[in-house]
Amino acid sequence: MFIDSARFSVTSGKGGQGCAAFRREKFVVKGGPDGGDGGKGGDVYFLVDNNTDTLSNYKGRKYFKADNGAQGLGGRMTGKSGESLVLIVPPGTQVIDDETNEVIFDLIELGEKVLFLEGGKGGLGNVHFKNSRNQRPTYFQPGLPGQVRSIRLELKLIADVGLVGYPNVGKSTLISVTSNATPEIANYEFTTLTPKLGVVEVGNYNSFVMADIPGIIDGASEGRGLGLEFLKHIERTKTLLFVIDVANYRTMIDQYRVLKEEVAKFSGELAKRNYAIVLSKIDGYLGENLEEDIKNFIKDIGLEVTASNEFKIEGEHPYFIQDLIYSRFDNTKPYFVLPISSLTKLNLKPLGFALYNLLEQGKDEKISN
Repeated sequence: MFIDSARFSVTSGKGGQGCAAFRREKFVVKGGPDGGDGGKGGDVYFLVDNNTDTLSNYKGRKYFKADNGAQGLGGRMTGKSGESLVLIVPPGTQVIDDETNEVIFDLIELGEKVLFLEGGKGGLGNVHFKNSRNQRPTYFQPGLPGQVRSIRLELKLIADVGLVGYPNVGKSTLISVTSNATPEIANYEFTTLTPKLGVVEVGNYNSFVMADIPGIIDGASEGRGLGLEFLKHIERTKTLLFVIDVANYRTMIDQYRVLKEEVAKFSGELAKRNYAIVLSKIDGYLGENLEEDIKNFIKDIGLEVTASNEFKIEGEHPYFIQDLIYSRFDNTKPYFVLPISSLTKLNLKPLGFALYNLLEQGKDEKISN
């Protein structure tokens, strides 16, 4: 089961109390104090592990606690330290203070291990309280209590390309035929209820990760539908791919404008990401003139139909691709507008190469900046 949020309390271990003991040996009638210190309480750590991709381990759990330190022993022996608690989370997890909403950690790097709460210090044994006025102290210190925090975990998936579109426009079918993902596919809205990741192979040596999230509807940025709950999963994607359904009752330009608007309302930073557009389900088009409708859509978003064909685009349908030979990449425009069909697999291979090239443009931008 995919779980992308959890709320619970965490406590580090309490320090063990010190020991009040006295040295007792043969021929030593009145040995001095030799009570040892208490053991340190267990710490709490977060560990990023790629073998888990959900927060399901924390579902239904309200409380996690590290072990307490053991009491000190005679013979100046320190008590055993409490065992630390390691909370394993997938990459992309944010640790948030549940009271202040402060982001404590943003855990992205694989294998990253961070100390969250330190265990309580063990109490001192009576050996520390011997002085010239008190040769036989019976006093020892209790261990210090552990720290307590109420936290919330939020998982935001990390992907190279995030699919953005209305419900039932072909996003799940697209990711299923271009990658190793196996999402549920059906002909009704909101078939996809949880985000899905898939690895898209490009040629023999290259690949990228694609994310499919539940469909966006008008008002998604304000929480309508599954809006805010899953829009967060495209926050970390490097590139957005808008999926426009040519067989939808909504016009292509209406779909595009609403999707762009909802993304911008949700996150201004996300709206600045590099993006591209695919026109899906061209095999299911029910209008009068598909070529004319595609040309009008490209014109409506301020672009012109492209004649070059560097990615070996198939079919006779109009399309647009930015010319990077004679001009620089413009991230205010889509890198391409490409008609595809997941059913007939039309232009799926050129789509993979074009997306990989777009991701490379993003790397070049970072280097130049």
